[in-house]
Parts: sequence; structure tokens; C-alpha cells
Amino acid sequence: MFLKKPISASIKICWEQQVERLKNEIETSDAIVVGAGAGMSAAAGMDYDGERFEKNFSDFHKKYGIQDMYSGGFYPYETPEEYWAWWSRHILINRYEAGAGKPYGNLLELIRKKDYFVITTNVDHQFQLAGIDKKRLFYTQGDYGLWQCSKPCHQRTYDNEMEIRQMAARQKDMKIPAELVPHCPVCGAPMTMNLRIDTAFVQDEGWYAAAERYEDFIRRHMGRHVLFLELGVGSNTPGIIKYPFWRMTAENPKAVYACVNSGETLCPPEIARQSICIRGDIRQVLEDIAQKD
Repeated sequence: MFLKKPISASIKICWEQQVERLKNEIETSDAIVVGAGAGMSAAAGMDYDGERFEKNFSDFHKKYGIQDMYSGGFYPYETPEEYWAWWSRHILINRYEAGAGKPYGNLLELIRKKDYFVITTNVDHQFQLAGIDKKRLFYTQGDYGLWQCSKPCHQRTYDNEMEIRQMAARQKDMKIPAELVPHCPVCGAPMTMNLRIDTAFVQDEGWYAAAERYEDFIRRHMGRHVLFLELGVGSNTPGIIKYPFWRMTAENPKAVYACVNSGETLCPPEIARQSICIRGDIRQVLEDIAQKD
């Protein structure tokens, strides 16, 4: 559909004008569809490398040369006890001990009185922690707080908070006790994270219900003044948020596409007149909008 090379609108209009335009669209739109990626949590300080990584995983870095939390999740650990030592720490600090990041709270304050829906590829539960209505949220790629059968032999997920806290508390020398290694209650196979990393990802009843609510929201607002607000979405999985937002904007002359990102802020030339592209810190942009009269 979009044959030409995407352009950056941010080079044409200054920061202040773009922020003012975005503020106006948030206030005047009939509905807001928020699409959030990893950049949103990065803006909240949920860094997966650097000081935060070294503080929590220096032993794994020393033994295996792992450089960040993302790559550590794919490492072929020698034993399941070590695998779950890694993951229990990872989940504890990124899901159960992390409070709601400020950008998430700022976003909620801006949209809480609007008719809104959030679709996200993030798995860290930050939207729920900030107070976003779960019925207005579709977390497409899973949740750190859920396990599934690794086969998978059935399409169900399981809450893991109690088990994760036990693993984190009782691990020693980068291993958890063998009796804490989780197994599927149906077939006995090892449990694994409910994260979309391969074709074994379980889409349970909650996933399908959220997908249906999202599709219904989009359907009910077709042809209306809709703001598609993209926050921190990269190019790893553009088919989930970015490309659909572009397409829906192109199909609706009343729609507006807004992209806020510290990196790429692109839009196809076909929707340039309907787009707001701001290259900068998401946290700062949301704060600036909130502070404007």
C-alpha cells in the first residue's frame, strides 16, 4: 500500500508546534488508540542493560558473558535450575518489584476521560500498574506474570507470582532448588514463559477476549476522528502496531497518526498531512503536554 520511502515529519515542524498539535488531538479526538512498545518502558527507566543489569545479573555476566537482560532470556543454560534462577530474578525485578513508571501515569492522566484503548507488545504489566482499565488493554505478546506448558499440550496460562518469589528467595549459586522447577500440571512437560518467541506461544481465553475487544473498538470508531498514538514502537514487530496504524490512518481522512520515539519517527508520505512525528524522550513529551494550559 505504501510504496514510497517513509519520511520524518519531525524535521519540518519544530518540537513545540508538534507537541501543541498532539495536545490538541488528544483533547479533540473522538477516540484514542494507544500503541506502545519497548521504548515506553525504557522511558520509564526499565533499562535492560547498563547499571540496572549489572546490579542484578553480574554473576551471569561473569560466567556466561551475557550483556543485557534481553539476550539473557535466550541463553541455553546448562540446567533448568539455572534457567529458572535467571528468569525468577528477571521477572521479580521487571514485573513484581517494579512500580508504575512515570510515563505510564502521565499517559493515563491525559487519556482517562477519553474513549481509549491500548495495544502493546510490552510484557511487563506497567499499564495495569499505572491503573489502565484491563478491559481497555490488549497485551499481544504475553505477560511476565504468566507461565504455560512448553509443548504446549493445552491452551491455558498460569499465574506465577508465588512461585517466582520462592525461586528468587531460595536460589543459591545461580540455581534454584530442584523441587521448585515448574512442570505442566497436565502432561508433566517443563513449564515456560508465556512470551511470543516461537510458534508454541499460548493464546488463552484472556488473550482472545482482549483481541476481540480491541477489534470491536476499532470497528465502532471507523470513520470518526481517531488519534492513533504510537509510543516507543521500534521496527522489530511493525506488523502489530505501526503498519496497522498507518493503514487505518490512510483509510480514514479524519484520523491522525502520532509517533513519539527517541529513535525513528517515520510516516509514509501518503499520510504525512495526517501525522505528528516527535523525536524525543516520551516521558518529557507527555510531561510537556500535561503542563500546557
